[in-house]
Amino acid sequence: MKINGNEIRPGNVLEHKGGLWVAVKTNHVKPGKGPAYAQVELKHVTEGTKLNERFRASETVERVRLEQNDYQFLYSEGEMLVFMDLESYEQLEISRDFVGDRAAFLQDGMQVMVESYEGKPLGVSLPDHVTLEVSEADAVVKGQTAASSYKPAVMENGVRVMVPPFIAVGEKIVVDTNELTYVKRAD
Repeated sequence: MKINGNEIRPGNVLEHKGGLWVAVKTNHVKPGKGPAYAQVELKHVTEGTKLNERFRASETVERVRLEQNDYQFLYSEGEMLVFMDLESYEQLEISRDFVGDRAAFLQDGMQVMVESYEGKPLGVSLPDHVTLEVSEADAVVKGQTAASSYKPAVMENGVRVMVPPFIAVGEKIVVDTNELTYVKRAD
């Protein structure tokens, strides 16, 4: 679907210069002299290279619609992660590197969203919050509670997160998978 250059928003996937690009940042500029334009930072979907482009309002670009399907994480096998389509029950293998550091948050049976274009997976969206058990945490230092202080803790999946001083080993906490931060104690 064609959109004008001034309609590009962060998160849009565009077909540009023979490849697929995701708009990371957009900045609308109205110089004192000349027509207005949108300064857009683009990131190549598969290669990860970045590009800064100017799009005038009169220019049109092709916006790509990605297919979004619900998948369930089954298991990891070496460097491959195996997911199952919840509608067709077909299995999909994706490299651990493709998911990145967030692969540590995958749990058996977790439901994820896989975005694909023409059958090729482009991204995996995990739930925003995951409940994990604290496996290591530093002891509380007495008198350190006057200011809001956090201490490092290691979760059951090996990820380090800063937690409040009252969190102890064995407690379950909710962690934000996007920011890798403590949210709250699990109920």
